[in-house]
Amino acid sequence: MNSGMNNRIGMVWVLACCVGQVAVAHDTVQTEKSQQKLTQQAISQQELTQPAISKPELSPWRYWPPGQRASQQAFESALNATPSAASLRANHELVTREPHIAGTDADHRLAALLADKMEAMGLEVERQEIWPYLAYPVTAEVELITPERVMLPVKESAVAGDPFSSHPEVSIGWNAYSASGEVTGEVVYANYGTKEDFERLKKFGIDLSGKIVLARYGRNFRGYKAKFAQAAGAIALIIYSDPADSGYVRGLMYPEGGYATPTYIQRGGIGTWNHVGDPLTPFIPATRDADRVDPESIGLPKIPVHPIGWGAAQEILSRMKGTPVPTGWQGGLPFTYRLVGGSGLTVRVMVRQDRRLAKTHNIVGRLRGSKYPEQLVIVGCHYDAWTFGAGDPHAGTMVLMEVARSFAKRAKAGHPPERTIVFAHWGAEEFGIIGSVEWVEAHRDELSKNAVAYINLDMAVMGPHFGASASPSLKTIIAEATQSITHTSNTALAHAPGDDPHDKTSVFDAWMEKGGDDILPGQPRFGNLGGGSDHVGFYCHLCIPSAGLSSGGGKGVSYHSAYDNIAWYQKVVGDDYKSAVMVTNIVNTVTARLANGAILPLDPVRYVPDFLGHIMNLSHRASSKGMSLIFKRSTVPAKRLQQRAESIQGELFDKVAADALSPGQYACVNEQLLRMERCWEIGSGLPERPWYKNMFASTDPNSGYSAWMLPAIRYGIEHRNVQAVMKAQLVHKRIFGRMEASLDAIEACWDPSASKLGR
Repeated sequence: MNSGMNNRIGMVWVLACCVGQVAVAHDTVQTEKSQQKLTQQAISQQELTQPAISKPELSPWRYWPPGQRASQQAFESALNATPSAASLRANHELVTREPHIAGTDADHRLAALLADKMEAMGLEVERQEIWPYLAYPVTAEVELITPERVMLPVKESAVAGDPFSSHPEVSIGWNAYSASGEVTGEVVYANYGTKEDFERLKKFGIDLSGKIVLARYGRNFRGYKAKFAQAAGAIALIIYSDPADSGYVRGLMYPEGGYATPTYIQRGGIGTWNHVGDPLTPFIPATRDADRVDPESIGLPKIPVHPIGWGAAQEILSRMKGTPVPTGWQGGLPFTYRLVGGSGLTVRVMVRQDRRLAKTHNIVGRLRGSKYPEQLVIVGCHYDAWTFGAGDPHAGTMVLMEVARSFAKRAKAGHPPERTIVFAHWGAEEFGIIGSVEWVEAHRDELSKNAVAYINLDMAVMGPHFGASASPSLKTIIAEATQSITHTSNTALAHAPGDDPHDKTSVFDAWMEKGGDDILPGQPRFGNLGGGSDHVGFYCHLCIPSAGLSSGGGKGVSYHSAYDNIAWYQKVVGDDYKSAVMVTNIVNTVTARLANGAILPLDPVRYVPDFLGHIMNLSHRASSKGMSLIFKRSTVPAKRLQQRAESIQGELFDKVAADALSPGQYACVNEQLLRMERCWEIGSGLPERPWYKNMFASTDPNSGYSAWMLPAIRYGIEHRNVQAVMKAQLVHKRIFGRMEASLDAIEACWDPSASKLGR
């Protein structure tokens, strides 16, 4: 690219996205009169109706000029000839030999093994040492005191045929970051322990002060169960796995089937600090000598919290004599659940944990790109586990290792990717998505400028049914990639009589069998990225387009338990590893297209229909709370952006097909596509959550796992603050304006006169 064009494009970009940081003001106190005046305005259905997207069938090779398409097809074909079931199985068995909680000697051994494996492939390996604040179990007891004394089990029983279930290094069940202490009290049952569940208990007139709360796993992150219980005055929390959610109600128990035994215990962290990553070093990497905040300042639990199995919970629940639970609160045990146990039923909870700084690592390998080595396509999965981690996370680790092997083999054969591919094994994810966030914070400037996308593989192969969650700009490339991959088994499909069951069916077709997209007909349904895994630092903090790719449908549950081992996995999920080959081929294909596209396959058009769909959902939520809102401030510029994006995208593809762009013009377009993604970043952060900077998506602050889409608007709705909603819409208007200016910058790559500096 010549210097004159560089200057012109730079001017457009400064005007588009870099003049100051857009900020959403936090809630301000509004008078009741002004609130009522704004809420009288009715929402118009027309303002939420997006223009129909009527696109012709597009070739997946449209990102390459004609002369490069055959070589890309050959690259993908050779790439996907590498993965094998035998190699994936060997990877899986290698990394699941022993329990390896983050920061332990076993964790360090596995990190060294993964580093050695990547170096043997020829990758440049970074061993990032981090020192997060972790917690470890010392001892714990849960005991029924009255009407009789019964010591309840806090560790799983061994299972016949599963030698791993009796491994001496398997810890007791525990919830990391529980307060240490010993209490005795009466019991209150809180269903799933969601915010709404605790609000209902309050409405029922049940005082939790001085009580021990018993709640079942599910519906929200376990840490919020503890947070809400503590806020309600409880002195301890016991979390159990109900058979309705994970046990015999779902199917046969392990080892006859795969579902939870009476002693199955789900471990897990319960930290709910107001950022993600190491609790003591927000915004900066957790080096050994980092400046740290006081642990007392971050809201770690102050009550003992401990998990048990449904067999132990039955000993408590069956003795409760109070008011029967309301509709929807009954679990799967064979008796009526009660809200309170009364004074005749008391339980003792004792927890001892050690909180301290501990060393662990991120193991990150780079395969240097031949043409754009500064641009990064990142594929990652954490490697720490509560026990063996056969499902969580190593059903993804085995895929990550095989994807790295596939690309390394092509590079050794003289065909490296054009962009650098980063293969990352993250540490300490289970304690609070720590490792990946510490790497993101250490590489913030490089990633903000050059990261193309992040692909997450946590628990990537748990059955035959493929699905994905993704940011809008990655949905098109993922859907297209699945069209070229054969599904592992046609039995996943509902074939009509007379159909040939031996026909090769694509993953795309199998995916569509589960239901299409509600907004775009003919496209598969994607999930929304929320919390719960290593995409959060990339997506919610730096606005890097991200996706989680995985297959599910295995008939069983071993999550975070002693049974999350290779014996359970091969019995329940399968020992042929065909689904693992399928997922590996999908990841290979998506990664190859991101790494080699002459034009980056990021779809700017897709943001608008997704945005309008989320606005529609939020308008319904607002109505349910008695709010009527006008959204024209953001929907009108969104629709204008869509029209402009479709026009520019069509013009761009025409020029690529005609081979009418120079190398400098390709580089120019790709630079603007990368920058366009970052327009969603808000420098001051979301209301009350400054670490979260993506105005399109964030984690749900009350559940942890699920997503808040358009989170600044959602915040205003949840707080019934119309002014906050209006302010968020103004920010969205500016974002769409900046994205439209970015499209001008793209057009200026081949037509400098297209720069609309006066826009």
